[in-house]
Amino acid sequence: MKNICDWNNCTEVGEYKAPIERDNSKKYRLLCLNHVKEFNKNWNYFSGMNDSQIVDFLKSDMIWHKPTQSFSSSDNFFKVLWNNTLREELDIEKFKNEHNHMGQFRFDHKDIKAFEILGISVGLKWVKIQDKFKILVKKFHPDMNSGNKKYEEKLKLITLAYTQLKNTYREKIDSQP
Repeated sequence: MKNICDWNNCTEVGEYKAPIERDNSKKYRLLCLNHVKEFNKNWNYFSGMNDSQIVDFLKSDMIWHKPTQSFSSSDNFFKVLWNNTLREELDIEKFKNEHNHMGQFRFDHKDIKAFEILGISVGLKWVKIQDKFKILVKKFHPDMNSGNKKYEEKLKLITLAYTQLKNTYREKIDSQP
């Protein structure tokens, strides 16, 4: 069964889709080639909108009509994680005197997983952990990877792993005499 063109009094076969509404819905009508050309020539997505509405739409279109947060937003996940990660409350002097943490500390399964996520040896010196973290942040930051969500998720894991180890090392150092 062939569809008839949905244009006034047209008896041609309608095989080309034309939107009914501008809201990107799945609703469309079928038109013949001549009428779809005329439809496209006269189509104005922004008809009925004032200048302010058009500007708002275009700004929103740049971010795929999804809500965004500035990095400085107080509840931005990366800002909270980043600030907590960079807050160094460790006794660095005790760390500098330590040559190898592996023999002194016992690490639980969360710590072992964190070392694995960061791609470093269990018990590595804190300074080496920090260096590796900085390298990974630069490598996986979304701004360096065209906003790819895959890298954003990887950076979240890396930051959580770093925070896990920072808390563990702080506890170990604080519990030393």
